[in-house]
Amino acid sequence: MHISEYTGSQVTAGGAMPRYKVTLTAEEKAKLQELTNTGSGSNKTFKYARALLLCDQGEFADYKWSVAQTADAVGMTPRSVISLRERFVKGGLAAALQRKPYKQRAKTFDSAFEAQVKQIASSPVPEGKSHWSLQMIADRLVELKLVESVSLMTVQRALKKDKLKTH
Repeated sequence: MHISEYTGSQVTAGGAMPRYKVTLTAEEKAKLQELTNTGSGSNKTFKYARALLLCDQGEFADYKWSVAQTADAVGMTPRSVISLRERFVKGGLAAALQRKPYKQRAKTFDSAFEAQVKQIASSPVPEGKSHWSLQMIADRLVELKLVESVSLMTVQRALKKDKLKTH
């Protein structure tokens, strides 16, 4: 096995955490050197490749730098270097070089909700009031059972899309 995890601990401000030892094979080292020499790929891929080369502790290693030295050299934080080493040890070279895509949050409120907000804001103002406030619109949405709850910022964003104001 070309990668290994050992159970020694590295004391940090947050307590002890496992250390991950990067041991590159000759093929992995050649691939990383090609990535850093040709400049192909994204800037992050270049940084990750360079950091892995610097962190390598195997028999083909040229540098064997510490986390802090590597972080300074490639412009990453020490925590990012530790995370990179962990990804490499747990998932291999491909996992270390390619980050998982961020999950897109599902829209909580759709255009029908926005239309309801606009309809309330455009309706006659309640008796005794001079204008609709964000809080009054939010309360009205809950009162009509259109939502269980809604933040004032969500109401404000819905109004802003059509350049509507509460007063």
